[in-house]
Amino acid sequence: MTLSLQGTGVSNGVAIGPVHILQRDSLEILEYALGEEFIEAEVTRFQRALALVKEQLRFVRNKIPSHTQSDITAFIDTHLLMLDDSTLSKVPISIILERRCNAEWALKTQRDALVKVFDEMNDPYLRTRRDDIDHVVTSIQRELLSSPMYHHVNHIQEQRFSGHVIVADDLSPADTVLMQHQGIAAFITESGGPTSHTAILARSLNIPAIVGLHHARHMLIDFETIIVDGQQGVVLAKPESNMVQHYQSKKRENQQLIERHKQSRDIPAVTKDGKKIALRANIELIEDVIAMKALGANGVGLFRTEYLFMNRETSPPEQEQFETYCQVLDELDGQVLTIRTLDLGADKQVDGGRHDLNNITNPALGLRAIRLCLQDPDIFLPQLRAILRASAHGSIRIMLPMISNAQEVIQIRQQIASVCQQLAREGIAYDPNIQIGGMVEVPAAAVNACMLCEYLDFLSIGTNDLIQYTLAIDRIDDEVNYLYDPLNPAVLTLIANVINAGNKANIPVAMCGEMAGDAMFTRLLLAMGLKEFSMHPNALAEVKEVILNSDVTRLQPKAEALLNCTSHNQFQDLLDQFSHH
Repeated sequence: MTLSLQGTGVSNGVAIGPVHILQRDSLEILEYALGEEFIEAEVTRFQRALALVKEQLRFVRNKIPSHTQSDITAFIDTHLLMLDDSTLSKVPISIILERRCNAEWALKTQRDALVKVFDEMNDPYLRTRRDDIDHVVTSIQRELLSSPMYHHVNHIQEQRFSGHVIVADDLSPADTVLMQHQGIAAFITESGGPTSHTAILARSLNIPAIVGLHHARHMLIDFETIIVDGQQGVVLAKPESNMVQHYQSKKRENQQLIERHKQSRDIPAVTKDGKKIALRANIELIEDVIAMKALGANGVGLFRTEYLFMNRETSPPEQEQFETYCQVLDELDGQVLTIRTLDLGADKQVDGGRHDLNNITNPALGLRAIRLCLQDPDIFLPQLRAILRASAHGSIRIMLPMISNAQEVIQIRQQIASVCQQLAREGIAYDPNIQIGGMVEVPAAAVNACMLCEYLDFLSIGTNDLIQYTLAIDRIDDEVNYLYDPLNPAVLTLIANVINAGNKANIPVAMCGEMAGDAMFTRLLLAMGLKEFSMHPNALAEVKEVILNSDVTRLQPKAEALLNCTSHNQFQDLLDQFSHH
């Protein structure tokens, strides 16, 4: 009898192959006191383990072909940089010296302190960055405990696992890269989320992948043949022959789709009835621009700037920010760059000076994003100066995160005007007509979008936060994330309200949340009047395929009926019509 398991699909594609389960024993870290005469040797033992992990990561780094996309190697480089960072390379040594404890315990103590900060972050993407800390720390701990790092990967290299489905508790980016070169068919992890580095790598490497499938190693059997549907997040064990045939056909269709995507890269995103759609990319690093250009994006709809501020003790100086923005502009060759101003929160300070995190009842609803920037001009004003200076060198738009009322926009416009006056007095060039937009992530902003349009040049719907705020759920929380539903009628009503407000005010409305990059929602969003989509670069081709084959004029009446629907069953029937258009 077929066993169906449900996880979170993070990378499209279908795989059929035998299971290989990676069993990694959990590390038991104990604390023990050291005599004075052993302290120096313990520090040396820690430093040796650190050096060995670096050496092994460089080995993985060198295994990546030179023609590989830079965003893939960036993940390995990130872990190498973390190993050099004082928070992991020096603070544990200080703990050994101060507490006279073993290196394993000192490292665990520091890891727990770092993870606590990341766990309290309100941004789901940044919160999952704790995975990087865990991967790096576990690597060092394995060396300290004489459990060779990448023992399981070396085991894979010794055998031929081409075509196998890897099942593990979790995988690091280094694991993922090595396994991809071994030709694995797919992977399944028990932990992790859709925004983890491993999930992002799976999408970049086109490996079908499912994460968050709890107890997968206990429910699946080594070497049994299974089917992995990376789009639906479904695993089928003991599949019947007709299922295998169905998914083999689906695999062939996916491969044909990839080939069509390559051919359509330079074709404009225009619907069957002639409506032009802007397809833009969400980026975090300069290297992401290379990927988005290769896939035919029309510029950047969201440049996350938090990464300039993270993993450092002080804010980046204005000049460093200016140079980064100019580098991105150079890579864009005249395309638009939409810079989201700093989206840090009460739980994520850059000066390391806050010690009252336990007093923050709910960081997601606290001093974050634009609220923090308005309260802390020492962080915000240098960023505004850097963005405005860079605007003289290319097409830049400013996007303000987590706007909840018009008064916030008025205050920020006053600050921008003040910065412009300063630059003019200093004889520094800037674009006096720079566009200022706002992200609609708070339900209050969606309801009151008409008023916001009076003060903004464009709107961009951030569906990730809008959905979880509207439905009062944390999408990272396994206990309630089943309630996270982009197609909830309340969510669709808010999205429609924002699009309609933009149309009435004659200002552009974009969408930059995960929903924009999911081809399952593309036809519905087109029918609702959305004309600008911004997404992860790897989602561009599939969304464009849907756009090229959609007739918006025919779809619009169905969207109107859907939004006016009061019957649950009728609502579901109308939704199904969009997927079968």
